Amino acid sequence: MLGKDSFVILSEGSVTTPKGFRAGGLHCGLKKTERHDLGAIVCEVPAQAAGVYTLNQFQAAPLRVTQESIAQGGTLQVMLVNSGNANACTGQQGEDDARAMRTAGAKAFGVAEHLVGVTSTGVIGELLPMPKVLSGIERLPGEVKADGGDDFCQAILTTDLVKKEICVSLTVDGRTVHIAGAAKGSGMIHPNMATMLGFMTTDANIDSAHLQKLLNEVTDSTFNMITVDGDTSTNDMVVVMASGLAGGESLTPEHKDWPAFAAAFHYVGEYLAKAIARDGEGATKLIEVTVSGAASREAARAIVKTVIGSSLVKSACFGADANWGRIIAAVGRAGHPVQTETVDIRLGDIVVLTQSRPVKFDEERAAEYLKGEFVQIHVNLNMGNHTATGWGCDLTYDYVRINAAYRT
Repeated sequence: MLGKDSFVILSEGSVTTPKGFRAGGLHCGLKKTERHDLGAIVCEVPAQAAGVYTLNQFQAAPLRVTQESIAQGGTLQVMLVNSGNANACTGQQGEDDARAMRTAGAKAFGVAEHLVGVTSTGVIGELLPMPKVLSGIERLPGEVKADGGDDFCQAILTTDLVKKEICVSLTVDGRTVHIAGAAKGSGMIHPNMATMLGFMTTDANIDSAHLQKLLNEVTDSTFNMITVDGDTSTNDMVVVMASGLAGGESLTPEHKDWPAFAAAFHYVGEYLAKAIARDGEGATKLIEVTVSGAASREAARAIVKTVIGSSLVKSACFGADANWGRIIAAVGRAGHPVQTETVDIRLGDIVVLTQSRPVKFDEERAAEYLKGEFVQIHVNLNMGNHTATGWGCDLTYDYVRINAAYRT
């Protein structure tokens, strides 16, 4: 895959930067505060669409509605989202409410129902206050605009502390193409996928099938490689919409510019995934775990997820304690065979274990490193050629405080 030199990161970009997109948000009364809680991304033409969804068996009603919409023709034109209420585990009434949102969105924006997607995030098990939601959808067209990316980002937040957005540009067929993304996620974060919503827009000319394949590949190595607390939500979803308005030949894996497009697409996914991990509830730092020298890709990924998800590893990072014993213990319980005499571990560039034997290291320097906002843990199994990387955050007192009072 090509590197960052194949695209440009736009500091002022948003989900509305790709040609044809508008977005916005407003407060309709789902949240107790006056923060936005209803938003939309709208494309001026039916956009080629793709989506990935939570593997939790209790999948929220809006996700099923969105899957139905995309399945009809592989396109979306309006993506509605509310925060403050997940509309999950709400039975038939929840299904009816999600479809009512789709119907209202189609009417408000003047498009066919199957061109509308719906998603929700927030408290599980509570019915949506539909009069408020429907009234808000009626008002949304007046709030959706070309510079509405920030309002949309605010509308999707729950316990997030910061908005998460990114936009890049690259050249395809001599034309400028944009890929942008926005996401929310802070708690109930764990592969596959996480308590997260992700929205990506692009003006690239690419059909739904190729977009879906690329999204699957990118999700597998980005959104599916983050964890905050080991819980997987009922509402996780990433949706991509491609307007095609940049023009040019349709992008396929055989296109000469496909590697550059795929690299840029992957960067957007990885950036959003890492931003979600960094903004974990109560978190003070982003932790990146890389496992190399594994006998298989599956082993590398499983061990990464076990280390990054270990409460003891996360707590040690919070306390700036270079306790490598917690790391190697997680490696050993990941469910894949390892050679117990060949493991090397580094914290940043500080070697703490060589060939499964402790080495002397500067404890004060290691503690100072772990106090930083970005911690890298490197594990080399010395068994093969496979590598995987994942991201998480430390486990703090604030995580318990936030989740002990989530509904209040």
